[in-house]
Amino acid sequence: MEKAILAVSFGSSVEQTRQREIIAVEQAISAAAGGIPLYTAYTSPTIRRILAKRGVIVPDVRQALEQLAEQGIREVYIQPTYLLYGYEYEKLQDTARQMQGQFQLLRLGSPLIAGTEALLELTAILGEQFPQEPGQRVVLLGHGTGHFANFVYPAMQAVFHMAGREDVLIGTIEGWPGFDQVQRQLMAGEAKKVVLAPLLLTAGEHAREDMAGENPASWMMRLCALGFSVQPVIEGLGANKKVQAMYAAHLGRLLEGEDQK
Repeated sequence: MEKAILAVSFGSSVEQTRQREIIAVEQAISAAAGGIPLYTAYTSPTIRRILAKRGVIVPDVRQALEQLAEQGIREVYIQPTYLLYGYEYEKLQDTARQMQGQFQLLRLGSPLIAGTEALLELTAILGEQFPQEPGQRVVLLGHGTGHFANFVYPAMQAVFHMAGREDVLIGTIEGWPGFDQVQRQLMAGEAKKVVLAPLLLTAGEHAREDMAGENPASWMMRLCALGFSVQPVIEGLGANKKVQAMYAAHLGRLLEGEDQK
């Protein structure tokens, strides 16, 4: 084969999460590849080191592209599993540009939420996954970023509210809206039960520690201290079949030249 798909993820050191969410997405991408072989790369050096100690070797993006070039691959289609455009995506763009000359064709696909249509689709999927129930609020917790792409989070909350789902609130660990903004909205209502779920590809360390950890600083413990009954969901977006299908559709458009950067 002279073509290859390269699926790029941040990675996860939690093996259950890696299998259930990252590898599941990769398998969905591979199924949409029309027989083109799929390779993987993780961008987190820390996660790659941890996995290497377990005997699991995953290259970074540059290493993966260099290996593909050495194998005589002429066309590479890079499909990231990132949720949105941001600093990680820009690093990936830079590496792809630097390696462009190694191939006859090198295309970089879009993240999951690449525009309004994708935002609406993902919101509908999550609305179905977390149905409205009396006396309950749903808090979806994303990573957050200092990049301007952070606007996706408040935009998603607006979409939920426009759809009549005012019970769904969006928060971020490192961006805006943060805990204070979510707390004010929760306190203004009468609901006492909160379903707390990651708006992340994987339910890795952020979900298990920052969101649902037993430490006093976690979102779960802070909400419990405010008197809420909290039900944490330790499952990332990558485990959702319909989210997997979104990534597969991105690849399909990438192969057609319709979804590239």
